[in-house]
Amino acid sequence: MKIKFGTDGWRAIIAQEYTLDNVARVSAGASQWLNNNFDKPSVVIGHDCRFAGSLFAETAAKVFNHFGIKVTLADRFVTTPMLSLGVLELKADLGVVITASHNPPEYNGYKLKGNFGGPLLPDDIQAVENIIPDTHGLDLKSLTMDGVQTADLVKLYLDKAKASFDIDAINNSDFNWGYDAMYGAGREAVPALLPETTLLHCSDNPGFKGTAPEPIHRNLIEFSELIREGGQIDCGLATDGDADRIGLYNAKGQFIDSHHIILLLIHYLVKYKGMTGKIVTAFSCSVKVAQMCKHYGLEHEIVKVGFKHVAGVMLKEDVLLGGEESGGVAIKGHIPERDGIWMGLVIWEYMAKTGKSLDDLIQEVYDIVGEFAFERIDLHLEEAKKVEIVENCKNRIYTAFGDMPIIKTETIDGFKFYFDEDSWIMIRPSGTEPVLRTYAEAKNQDKCFEILKKVHQALLV
Repeated sequence: MKIKFGTDGWRAIIAQEYTLDNVARVSAGASQWLNNNFDKPSVVIGHDCRFAGSLFAETAAKVFNHFGIKVTLADRFVTTPMLSLGVLELKADLGVVITASHNPPEYNGYKLKGNFGGPLLPDDIQAVENIIPDTHGLDLKSLTMDGVQTADLVKLYLDKAKASFDIDAINNSDFNWGYDAMYGAGREAVPALLPETTLLHCSDNPGFKGTAPEPIHRNLIEFSELIREGGQIDCGLATDGDADRIGLYNAKGQFIDSHHIILLLIHYLVKYKGMTGKIVTAFSCSVKVAQMCKHYGLEHEIVKVGFKHVAGVMLKEDVLLGGEESGGVAIKGHIPERDGIWMGLVIWEYMAKTGKSLDDLIQEVYDIVGEFAFERIDLHLEEAKKVEIVENCKNRIYTAFGDMPIIKTETIDGFKFYFDEDSWIMIRPSGTEPVLRTYAEAKNQDKCFEILKKVHQALLV
């Protein structure tokens, strides 16, 4: 089988295509790429909390070791940002994270990280993919860990967080915090930094209790109810399986999407912290980002979906914030990598320093760009139907959806059809899953669902 890296890494179902042999194949290809491009190359390897993560990580370590690569293995499960920071701090040439991020529990995956502490860039990922052998040709049982070093990447991350935030101000504020780790790799970091935080799903459960560890509202109902019914938590943070994505709740248990988070962060960093820089967002992000950038006189660039495209700009230019719709955000002063815990700490520090509730801060954003809502529905379709819809979009078959004429179309990555300056629908096939994603933005949630309903009726005839 051909192994392909999607929007963010290679992912497959454990024991079907995600096997020790295939992990060894990818590792053999990555080893060859390292040896082709670096003198005395080195790699840092880690895994999250998924089933058999340590076994797959050790297999990768043995293969890299066999090919003469200097290997450092995380001494326990880590978040993806911890691994990325480790690559940068240990001056390694490559990072490998054994994770399927937010995918359902039957999946595992393989992410590649560059020596700059962020996603390996698309051209390099393609180069690795091109040289993955059809068979690895190794006797895996005979490979050893001799010479493989270990490192405490969790401590490395926590030390940087303590040096970067006013942790005392967050801990001693009048606000109460809640954290849902979704049984993921962030489950030890937040209580280590903020021991008074109310915790949910921070125990060991490689099956994630049957729920995909993606921090979107339908997967966080228990957390939402805990906040709403308990009445004690002022802001709730949730992170995905490898803790690079963020979900957020206000004191009423209402979900705050990544678009609002991105706007909150820009507002805080510019107005309150006096920072500047370019804003880079993925194609699926809110049009309100451009309006916020115009308000503050910030340059704004829109890139394809996938944080590797955001990271590519962050490496070359002075970027204040890079973000995407799926909850991945990075800011200046940290690594060019999505980090759910880090962004949560920024928001909590923002609240602690101003004494303002999350709703108060969101109102400050609305005062600048106006109120808005965003919704996404993933359509699980037969492949033929999915291809048909994408071809119809390419061929401009759709000129209206119901009684909503299309006034403008953008095709940076997928298809974004505008109905006015503030409302649109986006249609895009997933890069990692067999689904067609549909996104809508409008002035309120009811309007978003109305748009989605009319579009789905037109697509699925």
